[in-house]
Amino acid sequence: MLERLPLELTGSADRVLCRMFIPGEEDLIRGPSRIPEVVGRALELSEATVESTLEAIERDFCGRHRDLRDQFLSHYRAVSHLVDQEISSARQLLVGAYLTQEYAIEGAAYFNPSMVAHPEEPDSEEGNLRFIMSVRAVGEGHISTVVFRSGFIGGDGEVAVDAPSPYASIRARRYTILRRRYVRQSAVEAGLDSTDLELVLGMLPDKFTSEELLATLNQLDPSGLRNTTSDELIRTMQEIARNSYESDFPDESVLSERVLWPTAPEERRGMEDLRLVRLRDEDEPVRYRGSYTAFDGTRVQSRILETDDFRSFSSMSLTGQGSQNKGMAFFPRRIGGKYVALSRWDRESMSVTISEDSYHWNHVRPIDLGKSPWELVHVGNCGSPIEVDEGWLVLTHGAGAMRQYAIGAMLLDRDDPTKILGRLPEPLLKASPDERNGYVPNVVYSCGGLVNGDLLVIPYGISDCRIRFARIQLSALISAMV
Repeated sequence: MLERLPLELTGSADRVLCRMFIPGEEDLIRGPSRIPEVVGRALELSEATVESTLEAIERDFCGRHRDLRDQFLSHYRAVSHLVDQEISSARQLLVGAYLTQEYAIEGAAYFNPSMVAHPEEPDSEEGNLRFIMSVRAVGEGHISTVVFRSGFIGGDGEVAVDAPSPYASIRARRYTILRRRYVRQSAVEAGLDSTDLELVLGMLPDKFTSEELLATLNQLDPSGLRNTTSDELIRTMQEIARNSYESDFPDESVLSERVLWPTAPEERRGMEDLRLVRLRDEDEPVRYRGSYTAFDGTRVQSRILETDDFRSFSSMSLTGQGSQNKGMAFFPRRIGGKYVALSRWDRESMSVTISEDSYHWNHVRPIDLGKSPWELVHVGNCGSPIEVDEGWLVLTHGAGAMRQYAIGAMLLDRDDPTKILGRLPEPLLKASPDERNGYVPNVVYSCGGLVNGDLLVIPYGISDCRIRFARIQLSALISAMV
């Protein structure tokens, strides 16, 4: 039933971005910062040496970045407090250059794609559907980032992907933004007294910044607290704020240049396997939501990413039993007035989890524990459920012997997604002989397919190193389920 398409995507080591380099605090070998010593030596260079060195650096690197000088100046400003003398603009740029490094975001791995319909209108040709696709890209130190591609699916299911920009950038305005309903539950689950918490939240608007939170906390009268110390309250609220942020990329930036870089403490070692979905609730504007796994080096945490234009993104932690572990996937609309998601909270089976606000997931109902040989180790989803005439189509993944990963499919009831109406008895897709070798062998994995007409297109990662596409008729897929 399934047809593999000839198109194959690989990461490019040519796509590099600039990031801050702190001598002595390299990612894998951390020690005390050596910035003061490096800056001091740069200040001792003669002006002629400064100008010739800067000229050589710009000659070698300007063609690789859209705004190299701005990057240098930004990195200089981060340490300008160490400079107690007037220095030339050339010397400022050179100091910034010494504190800059290139990072090949796709240099190690490029995999686990997720497709959604593009927020702009589809192409004018009949039957074409424009899409945006997120990709997990891995670079030096095994840091996972999120990059984006765009393209269209033709009426015949053929896939065309736009060439990416040669540039890549993490330059975005980042700031903390908090929603009162999110903070309320997160703080309660962190152990704060609800009455004391309301004393603070009652002084804040529905949406507020970390600066507004800090100002409110500073005005707080400790004598009004019943069961919480002011230090405990401030510490907990600031920790919640540190793990919530928004990133706004410049208006003139190009989609494929925008790189979502780990920002919150709990994701400092990577943002993994974003599962995107286009929300369709009638009483809300069209927007996009995705779940992803944050990794801090030792622990994982499910987080939510939201956007309506793929230029401005908000990110925050998810809480509750249903958000534990990896692999959440949101349904594209509410069911019975509730937000619903698929969960693999216990690390081995699939459940349905429910939320009142889409951030806190405390209600869990198991639906599937794989028992077939190809999914005996564990099962999970391969992206958000897709609504079809017959119910909810779910692409699944299963791990079997020799840690082989395969992709399957099941159908859930439209009104009660805890009911399985049918499933494929065998995998829909497993690694072919030419797909078995790579960064992680014997793995095929997707974070979300897209329907165009009667065709389902599945982008999938191959052994965690490259991406291919497959297509199948929906009617044939549903008919094959038992």
